[in-house]
Amino acid sequence: MDLLCHIASMTHPVTISRRRLLAAGLAAFGGTSRARECLPQSVTFRGVEKFRAITARAVKEGWHDLPMGARVARFGLAMTGTPYVGYTLEIDDKVESASANFLGQDCWTFFEIALGLARMIEVQKRDYSPSDLLREIEWTRYRAGVCNGDYLERIHYLSEWYYDNAARGNVEALTERIGKTERVTGRRIEEMTVLWKSYRYLKNNPGLLAEMGRHEARIAQYPFRHIPKDRVAAAESQIQSGDIIGIVTNQHGGFCSHVGLALRTDDGVTRFMHASKNHKKVVIDDAIHRYLAKFKYHAGVVVARPLPRNAMITDAGRYAKRLEALTT
Repeated sequence: MDLLCHIASMTHPVTISRRRLLAAGLAAFGGTSRARECLPQSVTFRGVEKFRAITARAVKEGWHDLPMGARVARFGLAMTGTPYVGYTLEIDDKVESASANFLGQDCWTFFEIALGLARMIEVQKRDYSPSDLLREIEWTRYRAGVCNGDYLERIHYLSEWYYDNAARGNVEALTERIGKTERVTGRRIEEMTVLWKSYRYLKNNPGLLAEMGRHEARIAQYPFRHIPKDRVAAAESQIQSGDIIGIVTNQHGGFCSHVGLALRTDDGVTRFMHASKNHKKVVIDDAIHRYLAKFKYHAGVVVARPLPRNAMITDAGRYAKRLEALTT
């Protein structure tokens, strides 16, 4: 076990400052090494046979040759019908580790697994292992792309995920390019600390709440802009299959309440593909603007476009400057 993973597994939870988190991430930049697997794959990886079937099909059909967005969408399509299961990231009482579940997914794990698979097969191999995918998951799920076993290293709010992954060149922030946007102001970011008993790690480690609250206070200061729902239809022609669609809420708690992928179907409609709690599985839903209109608490969208691996920022200084520019 990695030394920092061992520290995280000790009796008392370890909280790591943002500066130390960033430093740890910068020291390990590159995104190509093995995942720091702080828990066994019997815990972190479910549905190995389904993973192998999907990746074997991807290799046989040459999905690695597809543009990045089309590749993400193809993997998303391969997972349609997967049962909806909430809180699939909460896998242990104490130790955090990159994970993937092909037997049940929530909105976050659906889009992130599709993205991770698309990134993974860009490095061509005859076959792939769960560890290959877990490294990609670690790279996008955690600040600076590194998990050493601490729950607070994980990006818990989608708004922060967009900023951090844009700073590292994993996605391109499209929202302000494709539509007329509005800034969300006065929003209380508090879901994790208010609903902490719903989260396995926090329920078992309430000492993490103070540090989580500091993360929430930082995120609340972000210059977060979105395309309001009444302007989304006009922007849909510029949204491509595989784009990551964050659903912005008009309620306190966070900036976003849901996430999925865009899919341009043969009828020319730009649809929302997501792990749906209402449908109880991964589905291809209505056009994005029609989906938004069904829910009074949906305020609009943010959009990010997945980028190929050669766009990845591996220079620590560039990452830090880009992150600062995006969040101030």
